[in-house]
Amino acid sequence: MIKAVIFDMDGVLIDTEKHYNAAWCEAAHRAGFERFAREHALMLRSCDPTLASEMMKDIFGAGFDYYAIREVRRGLVAERLEKYGLEKKPGIDEILAFLHERKIKAAVATATPIELTLQHLEQIGVKDQFDRIVSAKQVAHGKPAPDVYLYACGQIGEDPSDCIAVEDSPNGIRSAYAAGCRPVMVPDLTQPDEEIRPLLYAVADTLADIKELLISKSDIEH
Repeated sequence: MIKAVIFDMDGVLIDTEKHYNAAWCEAAHRAGFERFAREHALMLRSCDPTLASEMMKDIFGAGFDYYAIREVRRGLVAERLEKYGLEKKPGIDEILAFLHERKIKAAVATATPIELTLQHLEQIGVKDQFDRIVSAKQVAHGKPAPDVYLYACGQIGEDPSDCIAVEDSPNGIRSAYAAGCRPVMVPDLTQPDEEIRPLLYAVADTLADIKELLISKSDIEH
């Protein structure tokens, strides 16, 4: 039986990954790394900073200062969000209402710092609808390590095997799978590939489709 649904935030609850992607590319180009492209920004989604830094150095050389470029990226993202605003992903209100009605716990496990996470969820009007909200910055290792999902499950008092984890990125899927959760991918900028597909419990087109998934798999009482 599914007792909880744990959501990633960026790219799942709010439509921000497109802004992160554009900002990563601009920040890297400003630092002189013209070869940095969309595919490299996609690799950084939800990725632990230490691992991300190593990956970028492997690709671009020791001169790639991940942390300095990330600071520029943060400023660019803030500018983009100021200009375009925060957009909810389709189906968020529907799935949260459904979970509340069925008394299924809801949580957030994100790579974003907790203060910014709370701010963003407050802005889109859903912060108070979650039983717990946690960040990978609160644990030893970020995604794709399982730490943040294990922490989230502990905070809500549920076994990972009884929790669906909703993710949009490969790093998030790997994290949820390693923790023993049931990963459900709601694709945002990319579709599941041959490496990720075997790790998935299911794929849903939108957040609202998770409701039908739960019902169709008979994991909860009708």
